[in-house]
Amino acid sequence: MSALALCAMAVTPLNPIPTARAATSTKSIIEINFTNIRNIKGKIMLCLTAQPKAFPDCSKDKEAISQIVTANGIGTVKLVVPKGGTYAISVIHDENSNGKMDMAIMIPKEGFGFSRNPAIGFGPPKFKSASFTIGDGMTIKQNIKMKYML
Repeated sequence: MSALALCAMAVTPLNPIPTARAATSTKSIIEINFTNIRNIKGKIMLCLTAQPKAFPDCSKDKEAISQIVTANGIGTVKLVVPKGGTYAISVIHDENSNGKMDMAIMIPKEGFGFSRNPAIGFGPPKFKSASFTIGDGMTIKQNIKMKYML
């Protein structure tokens, strides 16, 4: 065996030392951008649920993620979800900051929106038309167009 081959054997480990791997996060991020906001009054109330029966108000889902941000200067809102799955987002532009959707004879007086921007008929859309899927550790974007009836 040549001296060069012996040197190469001495430098090359037979059992490589395992290297530590960075822990991978299973949390996913949803970046929400808003369009068609009528004004900068009040607050934007968001809720995200994976439960079809809890959509659109999320009150029946103990694991729903809710967030309230000021409408003034709203840009991108980020929601962190603990794991991938199928979710739907509902949004209310609570212009008078009273914590609820104000109605006038069954017609919303304040703005609203949903993930995937489904067509609106009589009443809110079904979970299926607003739902989307996100994988573990992914970041996705949802563009929500606000709607105002009055």
